[in-house]
Amino acid sequence: MSEPQGDVAVPVFFLSDSTGISAETMGNALLIQFPDQVFERTVIPFISTIEDARRVVEILDEAMAGPVTPLAFTTAAEDSIRDELSKTRAPLIDFFDMHMSRVEGILGQRGIREAARLHGVGDIKRYNTRMAAVEFTIEHDDGQSLRALDKADVILLAPSRCGKTPTSMYLALQHGLFVANYPLVDEDLESSDLPRPVKDLQDRCFGITTTVDRLARVRNERRPGSRYATPEQCRWELRRATEIFAAHRVPVIDSSAKSVEEISTLILQTLKKNGGVPSRQRFKARDNHGSEQP
Repeated sequence: MSEPQGDVAVPVFFLSDSTGISAETMGNALLIQFPDQVFERTVIPFISTIEDARRVVEILDEAMAGPVTPLAFTTAAEDSIRDELSKTRAPLIDFFDMHMSRVEGILGQRGIREAARLHGVGDIKRYNTRMAAVEFTIEHDDGQSLRALDKADVILLAPSRCGKTPTSMYLALQHGLFVANYPLVDEDLESSDLPRPVKDLQDRCFGITTTVDRLARVRNERRPGSRYATPEQCRWELRRATEIFAAHRVPVIDSSAKSVEEISTLILQTLKKNGGVPSRQRFKARDNHGSEQP
């Protein structure tokens, strides 16, 4: 069989007896080290029975008949599923098998090896908090609502189209944080103060910025040929936003070359450094928009 070439897509399969999120995340962490290689990715989640596993083996073995050797990453936890998947002729990278035995050896006990424990409901209070955080964040997206704004763990400030919404949703869904994002419009940018609704919540504010070229390009896709999308308007908005952030010591993150995961990590690190994470990242069940349950 021929060696993979950069212009020939390598079939990649992410296998799991749960959602497949872990297999995809861990597998992609390895694949991005090969930027010149093209990959054709397929996620196969919820492999919960021996019959499911056998069908997957058939898919993998069929891929082996192609011109390029496929890759298969799996995080299946149940021994019976893993044993069945191991019968494939395709190379199988088993993250669970690689690490579980060592963890068991260190702890001196065998893990329960059950599926759906990482991305399932799990801790119901933690799950409910994440869902409440998502609800709060949707309501407070792009300044749509100012209700209970003081319940926000994080408030993102930026001119329109700098990446506030995806970062807000990631922090809510993955970390259970109540996030509001507030767009800086011309009226806000003409002032030297923080916008009135967030003025007393400065300790929770983070500024998001980007490059003029990137902002103009993104805006032009939304409103082609508009003043809103001109480089001059983008340059002015970004300059004024940066000046306001500096004047009020608001931490600033440049989103132009960072993923939402990277931006979110920087926000969490800053919160932790400032003592904000332990008190605000509560992961407790809360009632509607913020009041905590015992």
